[in-house]
Amino acid sequence: MALLAFGINHKTASVALRERAAFAPEALGQALRDARQFAGLDEVAILSTCNRTEFYGAADPERMQAVRQWLTESRGISDAELDAVWYVHEGEAAMRHAMRVASGLDSMVLGEPQIFGQMKTAWSEAIAAGTAGGALDKLFQGTFAAAKAVRSKTALGASPVSIGFAAVTLARQVFESLAQTPTLLVGAGEMNALVAKHLREQGVAELMIVNRTLANAEVVAQDVDAEAMPWSCLQDALARAGVVISCTGSSEAVITRAMVKQALKERRQQPMLLIDIAVPRDIEPSVAELDDVFLYTVDDLQSVIDTGWRNRQAAAVDAERLIDQHVQQFAEQQRVAETAVALIRQVRGRAAEMADIERQKALEQLRRGADPEAVLARLQHNLMNKWLHAPTVSLRQLAASNNAEGLQQVAQAMGVKPEDTPVNSPETASNS
Repeated sequence: MALLAFGINHKTASVALRERAAFAPEALGQALRDARQFAGLDEVAILSTCNRTEFYGAADPERMQAVRQWLTESRGISDAELDAVWYVHEGEAAMRHAMRVASGLDSMVLGEPQIFGQMKTAWSEAIAAGTAGGALDKLFQGTFAAAKAVRSKTALGASPVSIGFAAVTLARQVFESLAQTPTLLVGAGEMNALVAKHLREQGVAELMIVNRTLANAEVVAQDVDAEAMPWSCLQDALARAGVVISCTGSSEAVITRAMVKQALKERRQQPMLLIDIAVPRDIEPSVAELDDVFLYTVDDLQSVIDTGWRNRQAAAVDAERLIDQHVQQFAEQQRVAETAVALIRQVRGRAAEMADIERQKALEQLRRGADPEAVLARLQHNLMNKWLHAPTVSLRQLAASNNAEGLQQVAQAMGVKPEDTPVNSPETASNS
């Protein structure tokens, strides 16, 4: 049985094909059970996001054809379509792939943190569906450890590489603490919804969301525990806010010079940071001419993003090095585990062989009319001598080399408690 990682992602498949391969959250449990039943995977977890559908499994690699057949039939994807986009990783390569995915190294946006949570969800779903097992547990726990190390020991996710993240980063740089700075989002679209989450992560205490459609503002506000306000309250909200981030999609400016001037007056000229991430622009350019106002646009943020990309690419080198270390550790653990399994099998086989030889001798003696009690006593004596011969030789060799630790290990392996042996007693230590 081997560890396997296989599927399609944004690098290999189009959006249209990824949509067809994706599994809805409510269908994931059944898909996991079907994958095990019809594809023959002993253990399986499914990671299904907008950018990838991947399977992490433990099975005989020869089962891959059955997996492909199940996937093509269940998702309506032809063999020809799958051939062009399909990838398979096995063993250490599967572990490396899982670690890179969870760390954000394989993401469309380098270093994005959401994928780590999605990987954890995939593992939780597998546990809930009953398709998780020991092999995948080792894979996912190793993956999570590697991803956490990348987050804590590198700067992979620290630099902004999106407009929304850059806006929040800029606000954090201008104001010493966002926790002390009321912040206003103008617009409740996808961009500002993401900005709202970033702001909460950065500890903003007072967050307001103004939108033309109040219901949309309420949806975003509910997710981040913010205050949703109707469009008619925009002027009042401006007067309260130290940071304003606007992205409405309007064809004309929604925040004018006069509005900001009035807000400054009500704020008694306390400084304001206005970040316009809309195209066309939401804030009149002349606002920048006002005292105590700092106005930034999308173009201004681009330099922040460019720097962020360079920083992340540099951090990715460190992250890859960490992944290498974790893969090596995992591989070594696997080798030790496999060696232990083989050794146990060999020991049991040898014991069974000894027992069979002595059993045959005993049966032959009984057929010749020997006394049963004498035969059993001889059987017991011979088995004990044969089973204990090798450990006894080892113990004598360890004693001759004054290896107290080795003696204790053999004793424990033989089921003898350390306190039952005099290896560590003062008398033994003084006589050695």
